[in-house]
Amino acid sequence: MTRRSRNFNLTLVKSLFTVASILFIVAPPARSQEPVHLALPSKAFQYGIFPIARDRGYMREEGIDLRIVLMQVTPSIQGLMAGHVQFTGAGSSALVAIAKSGAPLKTVLAINDRVHQWVLAKPAIGSLKELKGKKIATTGLASAATFMLRQILAKQGIDPGKDVVFITAPSGNRLTILTSGVVDATIVGSEDRYPGLDQGMKELVNIGNEVKNSWGTVATSDRFIKEHPKLMTAFMRATLKAIRFVRKDREATVSAVVKFTGMQRNLAGRMYDDLIGTFTANGMVDEDIQKNDMAIVAQVADVNEAIAPARAYDFRFVLEADQQLNKSGWRP
Repeated sequence: MTRRSRNFNLTLVKSLFTVASILFIVAPPARSQEPVHLALPSKAFQYGIFPIARDRGYMREEGIDLRIVLMQVTPSIQGLMAGHVQFTGAGSSALVAIAKSGAPLKTVLAINDRVHQWVLAKPAIGSLKELKGKKIATTGLASAATFMLRQILAKQGIDPGKDVVFITAPSGNRLTILTSGVVDATIVGSEDRYPGLDQGMKELVNIGNEVKNSWGTVATSDRFIKEHPKLMTAFMRATLKAIRFVRKDREATVSAVVKFTGMQRNLAGRMYDDLIGTFTANGMVDEDIQKNDMAIVAQVADVNEAIAPARAYDFRFVLEADQQLNKSGWRP
């Protein structure tokens, strides 16, 4: 190697080292990611916004390492109060805990402004009025959907305490006992609605069209709100980005839901088409819906009076996040 070549190579190495040093000095430090645990009671369609917020980087942009865990309702409420999880998708159960025992919790996000529950019946039953004297399967005698159906039946002239028999059955069995003839009708969620219709069952009512209540609500603890207000707003910004994305991009949303739930793509597409209109634009529901929610909760909790929405809801952070996104002109 000639002296000129050696000098050129040495100069090149020095130049590269200098550039690398400058980049190292001026590059901003990596943003630390705060672990945030979200407990979900199921892989229902509406909860697909959270893996979307995580996988599309919306949470990471906010400095959040979102960790989604499947957890039954009661343990998730207990975990919330103990600080083991920061959010739970069991927002309605949090409202019941607030009404029944004054639990230090708040519902802080509403994914949907309509209930995702339907009543399916045997093919021979043509209307709600024909349920008189029949057996109806439900998740529980004191479940919110059961109280909603009681209200609907009463409007049809049916005494829900005398004219029908409610039978408690787990979610996975309600469609089976309907198709096998054990009961005459059942309350189902979206995961059982479509298979039921495909098997010839008759849809008598979309409960979400008959009552004005929220669905897919998320709760957190008063302590977390007090100690981490900035993280609250950051979580809401990322979640609202996911909601906006879902409302705009059908195909990508269907793909994400398939990945999250394991359901067939055609079923995810049917759900999207039927349910996308129920997604809130800004993660909130109005005061009328809040009052209706608390009226149902009072029945579920078996308390004499419904508590004020201000005691149970705190939409300040999702409102702030929505305003920030609007001001910045953010679009998916």
